[in-house]
Amino acid sequence: MSTQLEQLRQYTTVVADTGDFDSIRKHRPTDATTNPSLILKAVQQASNQELLHKVVRDHASANSAQLMDHLLVAFGKEILSIIPGRVSTEVDARLSFDTQASIERARQIIGMYERAGIERERVLIKLASTWEGIQAARTLQSEGIRCNMTLLFCLPQALACAQAKVQLISPFVGRIYDWHKKNAGNEWNEHASSGLADPGVVSVTRIYNYYKAYDIPTEIMGASFRNTGQILALAGCDLLTISPELLEQLGSSSTRVEPELTEEHARSHAPEWMASNEVAFRTELNQDAMATEKLAEGIRAFSADGARLDAIIAKAKQG
Repeated sequence: MSTQLEQLRQYTTVVADTGDFDSIRKHRPTDATTNPSLILKAVQQASNQELLHKVVRDHASANSAQLMDHLLVAFGKEILSIIPGRVSTEVDARLSFDTQASIERARQIIGMYERAGIERERVLIKLASTWEGIQAARTLQSEGIRCNMTLLFCLPQALACAQAKVQLISPFVGRIYDWHKKNAGNEWNEHASSGLADPGVVSVTRIYNYYKAYDIPTEIMGASFRNTGQILALAGCDLLTISPELLEQLGSSSTRVEPELTEEHARSHAPEWMASNEVAFRTELNQDAMATEKLAEGIRAFSADGARLDAIIAKAKQG
């Protein structure tokens, strides 16, 4: 009997959510995603110290922002030497409310990849799904720079991304689950809020059904999972990015996997068309306490990890 991971690959493109090269080699994902927290964790591993010091040596005259991007690209290049598909590299989260600065950093990152011989088609630039980040993605997409919109928690964000014609969105499952569990407190019922009823799963399913019903070509990649039940409840989603720990669990189980999301079902249950513009985006996002709080929290956390990464790079530069 094939493993759950092997079965899942029949319905969904499996993506590794890690900067760990050994894990990527082991689980053979099609694509891989990184973020400031994952790179921060990876760069502190003894096996990656030489990569860090090589970046600092090779770009001695670069400023801190350039060195960070050179480091991200170095990890991306190594990952691309292992996988057949794409790697996602994130623009500094501290620029999440600055459209022009995000555009310039994205161009810088793509330029670094291209000078290293990597085609831009193999790179997805990650941006936070703020209004400013989405408008940056609109410009970048028009230039042939493909974008992956992260920190996405609700349908209004997904609709704005679709209007910007982004390549891919990464709705977060686990962080939605976390918020609802914490908000419910002692009234939380784990059994009643698991599987297809998991609030994170419900949110991604809603986005999937909307996109497929209206033939929106933007890819949907479920992200930020807390358990394999959430992953299996989204079998059939375009892509799922999964941590090494959960890939390991899926690879050690042979329980049957069935597709839960299908385009046929989405089209037969088409939701009502919704308007999307800046006013609607900001109004609807503000009305959603979970999405508002988790977006802000995520930007703060990624920004803090970006600052920690700056400190590690500065220390390596000092020798």
